[in-house]
Amino acid sequence: MAPLELVGDRFAILPIRMPEVPSYPKSAIHEIRVRRNAPQTPTEHDDRSLFLKNIPTDSTEPHIRAVFTSLVGAGRFEGIVFDDETAAALPIDPAHATKVAGFARKRKRTDVDAEDRERQIEAAQLPQIWTRRLYTSSGTAVVLFADEKSVQLVLKAIAKLQKTNKYPVWGEGLADHVPPLGAPWISSHLQLCRGDKADTQSAVHAFFNVFNNKEKEAVEMARRLRNEPDDDGFVTVTRGGRATPASRAEAEEAKQRMVDRQAKKKSELKDFYRFQLRERRKLEQAALLRRFEADKRKVEVMREKRGKFKPER
Repeated sequence: MAPLELVGDRFAILPIRMPEVPSYPKSAIHEIRVRRNAPQTPTEHDDRSLFLKNIPTDSTEPHIRAVFTSLVGAGRFEGIVFDDETAAALPIDPAHATKVAGFARKRKRTDVDAEDRERQIEAAQLPQIWTRRLYTSSGTAVVLFADEKSVQLVLKAIAKLQKTNKYPVWGEGLADHVPPLGAPWISSHLQLCRGDKADTQSAVHAFFNVFNNKEKEAVEMARRLRNEPDDDGFVTVTRGGRATPASRAEAEEAKQRMVDRQAKKKSELKDFYRFQLRERRKLEQAALLRRFEADKRKVEVMREKRGKFKPER
């Protein structure tokens, strides 16, 4: 295999030896791309986390833990978050986010309310119907380590793998910590799909309770933001049944439309009267005469210089 390479000067290659299976009785090498985690929105744990790309489709936390344990020893791996487990944050206006945070601080919430909300969210979760999840090809994940030194040790260990060719074996040392795939996996799925009706109905009711509470909070927050003045001290007034405040982009578009209307109106009023037309024509003629006289003087100066020119002999 080729020496350690960098993909786009950012990713290092972590080779994993895949063991033989009945469907493919040959050992293969799977390459995981590894680099330091640098999300668009920085967090406090970025210095001690790594971003993984092209993880195996049957990845689990015990699998990844075993791989890094074989590289740097036990006690350094802390956890992993797969790509489909991260909540996608909607792009928001920073000024809008500041106002929301201010309202959240003003609102008094006791610990009892927070615990009650956590219990509602937990009760709204439907029962799991798969004992083990499979991921799509080229999936990603973020691995969290104990400290920044552990990240440096992992990167150094990956660099040494090419010299030793002792690649971590996928699934080695897991014992019975991971549910099996294949026929037992499908059989358990079919059994879990037939969940208890009362438990399922209770989870659905809890979900809608949480949803309705969030809708009420969103309406209350929108009502407060509608009365919040902007940096210039103005309050945006909207017509109709708008439920949320105007975004900054919409405000900029409205402002640009107003400027365009004023410019168009000004251009239409220009030269509206006959005396304005006469004045404009006089100004244009005067400007033409000034340019003509300037060009005429330039020509005379050039002619004088040409008459005084005497070539050398």
